[in-house]
Amino acid sequence: MPIPQIVILGGGFAGVAVARRLESRLREHEASITLVSRDNFTLFTPMLPEVCSGGIETRHIVSPVRGQLRRTQYVLGEIVHIDLDAKRVDLQHTITGTTMTLGFDQLILALGSVTSTFNIPGVAERSLPLKTIEDAETLRNRIIATLELADVAVDPIERSRLLSYAVVGGGYTGCEAVGELSDLFRSVTRYYKTIRPEEIKISLIEAGKKLLPDLPERMGEYTTEHLRKRGVRLEIGDGVSLVDEDGITLQSGRRIETSTVIWSAGVRPAPAVLGLPVEHARNGGIFTERDMQVRGRPGVWALGDCAWIPTATADSWYPPTAQHAIREGPALADNVIATLRNEPTKLFNFTALGTMASLGGRRGVVAFPNGFILTGFLAWALWRTYYLARLPGIDRRLRVTVDWTLDLFFSRDIAEFRVYTQRSHHSAASDAGLVPK
Repeated sequence: MPIPQIVILGGGFAGVAVARRLESRLREHEASITLVSRDNFTLFTPMLPEVCSGGIETRHIVSPVRGQLRRTQYVLGEIVHIDLDAKRVDLQHTITGTTMTLGFDQLILALGSVTSTFNIPGVAERSLPLKTIEDAETLRNRIIATLELADVAVDPIERSRLLSYAVVGGGYTGCEAVGELSDLFRSVTRYYKTIRPEEIKISLIEAGKKLLPDLPERMGEYTTEHLRKRGVRLEIGDGVSLVDEDGITLQSGRRIETSTVIWSAGVRPAPAVLGLPVEHARNGGIFTERDMQVRGRPGVWALGDCAWIPTATADSWYPPTAQHAIREGPALADNVIATLRNEPTKLFNFTALGTMASLGGRRGVVAFPNGFILTGFLAWALWRTYYLARLPGIDRRLRVTVDWTLDLFFSRDIAEFRVYTQRSHHSAASDAGLVPK
C-alpha cells in the first residue's frame, strides 16, 4: 500500500508549524511530508517595520525553512495550478522556471496573504507595500534616496514633496511603520546639513473613524495621542481615492503632495487560493470547518491568513494574526494525523493572549485578555520581550538583541543598497549562469 502524501503549501508561520508537528508525531513510514514555498526562508513579519527603518538587519528576521525542518522534503517553487479533484499541484521552480507536479492525499493550504489595493487608481503603480523583506529593503532605499535628493534640491516645492512621507492604513503595520520612520529621521537627519528636522512631514491616513480600529478603543486613543505628540499628521476618517506621481488625493478632495506612499491598508488571500472550487469568504479567503478542514473537501485543510476558521461563537472567525497561526498549525497537524489513523478530529479553540503594537520613541501599547491596557515604555519593553522570544532560532534572537543594543548608542545606517533594481536582478542572474551575458 503506498504511503500517504501530505503536501503543505506555504512556508510562513502556519506552514512550518504544521510541518514541525507532523514530523514530531508521525511515525517514519506513516506518511511523506512535502512543504512548498516560493521563498526558502520564513519571515518574522512583526519586526518588518524595524527593517525598513534600519533598526534591525534584514537577515536577522528571516529563518531558513530547511533549517527548521528535519525530514520534510522542501521544494522551492511557485504554485501554477491546484487541482483538488485530481489531487495534484503544478509548480514552477522559483529560480530555474522548470515545472513539476506533486500528487497529494492530504493538502494543507497555508499560503498567507498579499497586499490589497482595493482597485484604487494608482496604488499598485505608485505606492510601496510593506509585506515582504524585499518591500522593507525597497522602502528603506527609497527613504534614503529622498533624503539624498532633498539635500541638494533647489526647487522648494520639489524639496517639500521629497521630504513628505504618507502611510496609508491605521492598523498594526501602519502605526508601527510611522513610529519607525519617526525614529529613523530623528536619528539620521544630522547627516544632511541642509535638511532641518521640522521640514520632514509624516502623514498617517486611515479611512475609518480611529486608529487600530479592530482593537480596544483605549489602544487607538493612546496611539493617536502618542503619534500626534511625535509630529505625525493624522488624517482619520478620510480614505484615498487616487495616487499619482505627485501624491495622494483623498476622498474629501484634499491633496497630500508626497513622493513616498507606503501602503498598509489591507491584505487579501494569496492569488493561488482565489480560483479554487471551494466556498470563499467576502475577501476571497477559504471557509473551513472548526477542525480547519475546508468545507465540502475531505483531505483539504486551510489555516493562517488564507483561511476563515470559525470560533465557537456564531458568525465569528479567528483573526489572521501570527499568534493564531502558530497555534493553528499544531492543531491542524494533529487533525491530519487523526484522519490518517481513522480517528476523530478535534475542534480548534484558542483564546488570544492579547494584542500589542510598538509605536516608536520607545513607547508601545498592549491589551491583555482581561481588558487591562498597558501603555508607554513598559508596553514597548513587553512587545520587544515577547516577540524576541517568539523569533525562531537562538542565533536570530542574539543577532536582534545585538541590533537593539547598538541602536541605543549609534545612529541608524544611511547606506543605500540598490539591490532590487532591474539591472541588479539581471546581473545576479547572469553571474549565476541563468541568462546570457
